[in-house]
Amino acid sequence: MSAKIFPVILSGGSGSRLWPLSRESFPKQLLPLAGERTMLQETARRVADPARFHPVMVIANAEHRFVIAEQLREVGQGAPTIVLEPLARNTAPAVAAAALIAAQQDPDALILVMPADHAVPDVAGFLATVEAGLPAAQGGALVLFGIQPDSPATGYGYIRAGAALAGRAHQVEAFVEKPDLATAEGYLADGRYSWNSGIFLLPAQAVIAELEAHEPAVIAAVRSALDAAKRDLDFVRLDPDAFGASPSISIDYAVMERTAKAAVVPSSFAWSDVGAWSALWKLGSRNENDNVEIGDTLAEDTRGSYLRSEGPLIATVGVENLIVVATPDAVLIASRDKDQDVKKVVERLKASNHASAVQTRRVYRPWGFYEGVSEGERFQVKRITVNPGEKLSLQKHFHRAEHWVVVNGTAEVHLDGETRLLAENESIYIPLGATHRLGNPGKVPLNLIEVQSGAYLGEDDIVRFEDVYARA
Repeated sequence: MSAKIFPVILSGGSGSRLWPLSRESFPKQLLPLAGERTMLQETARRVADPARFHPVMVIANAEHRFVIAEQLREVGQGAPTIVLEPLARNTAPAVAAAALIAAQQDPDALILVMPADHAVPDVAGFLATVEAGLPAAQGGALVLFGIQPDSPATGYGYIRAGAALAGRAHQVEAFVEKPDLATAEGYLADGRYSWNSGIFLLPAQAVIAELEAHEPAVIAAVRSALDAAKRDLDFVRLDPDAFGASPSISIDYAVMERTAKAAVVPSSFAWSDVGAWSALWKLGSRNENDNVEIGDTLAEDTRGSYLRSEGPLIATVGVENLIVVATPDAVLIASRDKDQDVKKVVERLKASNHASAVQTRRVYRPWGFYEGVSEGERFQVKRITVNPGEKLSLQKHFHRAEHWVVVNGTAEVHLDGETRLLAENESIYIPLGATHRLGNPGKVPLNLIEVQSGAYLGEDDIVRFEDVYARA
């Protein structure tokens, strides 16, 4: 590549079609669905070459900020720009923010926009395709990458390529919504159509100008949100009032389908948007019965199925072409050809205010996580894990007392002005109303069991006095 590119990862999706593993509080891009690393980590690793790319920029939901920062640190992305969206506004405002930030650093900046939740196992092919899109992008075109179809898929939008441009790029002749099967078969036979990957290589100034021409309210709101943005530790927190004034619209509808500068590079690198469980069945390592089996599973006379357990044993007998996914608090059973409808399940759960629509049993915090174990009238039991060197806020509760038992590691406990160190199998009682703080001064994770008792046990019963994560 002849010029460094600003890689931009969009991490605002909720991944509702991959429920119950993916939840709004911890969506699919933060999970290791297609390998040992999370999808966010794999996306960042694809653009980690400092000779080709600037440090990664992530546009993310503010609620996920600490998990994203930690996951990037784990894969060597030590100096990312993490821009926090105070509320969801689709992809056009996110791309606008990235373009404005990049253009401030380099007026000729090119931004490579990538969803955080796509699987791209062919990294070399991906990078070669980005290289092939450079001449057109440097010439002012808004380049998107089309995936050459290998089947008449009806779950993707399609792009029809027109006249040839620089490199392997072509003018975009038409965008087509998700077709029916007969239409998709025609597209496959035609040869000019490719799947819309949602990956773009954009000149920052050009996309800003197109937004000003077609969606001026978007670019004006994002400019204001950046002007009033605040630095929060290592994060750029967009102003909520200004950002909230932006229309909610995708970059496809806002710009790509309306501009005269759209170009497509037909591409053949391996790619999946992991839009449903069947995609993971296709990506997974299937056994002699055509099953993908992950976790504690037992398949008897079972074929063509995706079985995944994050907790209890899954046992199947005499079935085929199923999706069965179990987590500690929910189980999904679906026909493999109906897995797109999992989103409808999530919508119904949300409508009934069911906690599993949004939250997993394990709740992540900047210092580690907690997980519900048991609950009843006036009590609940949690497992708490504090990462090495981290600590919770200095806090108190008005309605509950707490008992802590250290399972392993070392706990540093501040209780009403006094400090104690607790080792394995030691415990302490935190009275109602006491000012307290829990920390891990050691080099290994601290695990403890917390028993809460009181009239009200909600997470909002907390007053923070000090907090290293700026939550006080």
